[in-house]
Amino acid sequence: MVKAIKISVRILFLLLITIILSAGCNEENSDKSGPEQLNESLIINLKGQWKFSLGDSPEWNQIDYDDSRWEKINVPSSWENQGFHGYDGFAWYRKEFVVDKNLSNENLYLILGFIDDVDQTYLNGKLIGLSGGFPPDYNTAFNSYRKYKIPNDLLKKGKNVIAVRVFDNELEGGIMSGEPGIYSVLNELNPDLSLEGIWKFKIGDDKIRSEVDYDDNDWDSLFVPAHWEMQGYRDYNGFAWYRKKFFISKDLSKERLILILGKIDDIDQAFINGIQIGSTGLWNFSKVPHDFNSRNEWDQKRIYSIPEKILNFNGENIIAVRVYDGFQDGGIYQGPVGIITQKRFREFSAR
Repeated sequence: MVKAIKISVRILFLLLITIILSAGCNEENSDKSGPEQLNESLIINLKGQWKFSLGDSPEWNQIDYDDSRWEKINVPSSWENQGFHGYDGFAWYRKEFVVDKNLSNENLYLILGFIDDVDQTYLNGKLIGLSGGFPPDYNTAFNSYRKYKIPNDLLKKGKNVIAVRVFDNELEGGIMSGEPGIYSVLNELNPDLSLEGIWKFKIGDDKIRSEVDYDDNDWDSLFVPAHWEMQGYRDYNGFAWYRKKFFISKDLSKERLILILGKIDDIDQAFINGIQIGSTGLWNFSKVPHDFNSRNEWDQKRIYSIPEKILNFNGENIIAVRVYDGFQDGGIYQGPVGIITQKRFREFSAR
């Protein structure tokens, strides 16, 4: 019965999202694919000419890579419309721009609109977002609206470079439509410490994985937030663990703090430095959960209070998240993800 309910909810939800986003991808509706909210203020306009190259190389994401011999291409528009008709495969976009003021206090997002089919997006050499799955685990995300959080202090005063790795499987490809730019977003949580980005990841289950000294060197690296199906674990259902090392400013040592983990599909337990600080879902089972979605846990925001004296303000900390996914997509899939003071969280919630 519970599984049937979950299937019905998921199918209705996915059908609704597909209808909405697919409409945004059609050429006749391309003028509707701009910023989704009125609280998004354009800071830097990224429409116009970008550097472009067919092919694929990991060094192309670096800020100082020499792209002077690359083609120039207009964004947004398919590459088929600009001389690359019939090309399917890998390609890269690069855009250099200058920031003339300090934006470190802004809650910033990079919006790229719709990309056909798959992308990894880098700012100043750091991965800040991905959608879809690259071969050999190909999974299209042509109808996914690209809106990626920019980590605090990553955008620098002076020269900055965006690099976008794209894979197109069929028909048109590239950064297709929307209003590309960097936007300041007013009414969304902006953590004092962002934890979005690369985490260690391993499927299976072992409670020892929560411990500080556990060796995770042989684990895979996954981007958070994003479903694990988009990153090589297609059709996987079951247990998995995430781990991430982080340092936290001493300026926050006298504050009451909250861990926000966005949304997780389906249920989770969260640990900091080996101590469980929160969970969502029913974990009173012997082997696998028998009731993992009766409360739509996959759609709940994770907000966990951090007990005093468990954070190390003089060195390294470890966050570990145990996840069980029972159906379809899984993992830490939506942000924001990070640590925020209770004061700022309360002020935000009171708006």
